[in-house]
Amino acid sequence: MNLSNLQHAAGSRKQRKRVGRGEGSGHGGTSTRGHKGAKSRSGYKSKIGFEGGQQPLQRRVPKFGFTNPNRVEYKGINLDTLQELIERKSLKSVKLQDLMDNGLAGKRDLIKVLGRGELTSGVSIEAHKFSASARVAIEAAGGQVAEV
Repeated sequence: MNLSNLQHAAGSRKQRKRVGRGEGSGHGGTSTRGHKGAKSRSGYKSKIGFEGGQQPLQRRVPKFGFTNPNRVEYKGINLDTLQELIERKSLKSVKLQDLMDNGLAGKRDLIKVLGRGELTSGVSIEAHKFSASARVAIEAAGGQVAEV
């Protein structure tokens, strides 16, 4: 094998439809564009979202409300999830990196610890925010709360 006889693997390339090459090709005449109308002409362009005169989707769907561009979104992690992680990995403290390494949070996520479930081990937990019930439960179990 050398550069002069390289070929693509069988079935890896689709055969291109050669239009406008005579009637014998099967794609002559109208070149698969059909008869008349704007779409059959050269230079045809339609507007994005144009639906042939029907009311376009972006105008049919109602718009309401307000989206705050400055909203801060937190990823909620409950106490029962943290307790399971602590038991599984036998951790003495839970840091943000531990949550990322175990797939509970992403690199850019802001984390809020929520109060569902029970925490039996007294460990220090590091997060961006804590709900009031989570803070009470962690401190009742003998742990510390560290806001980053």
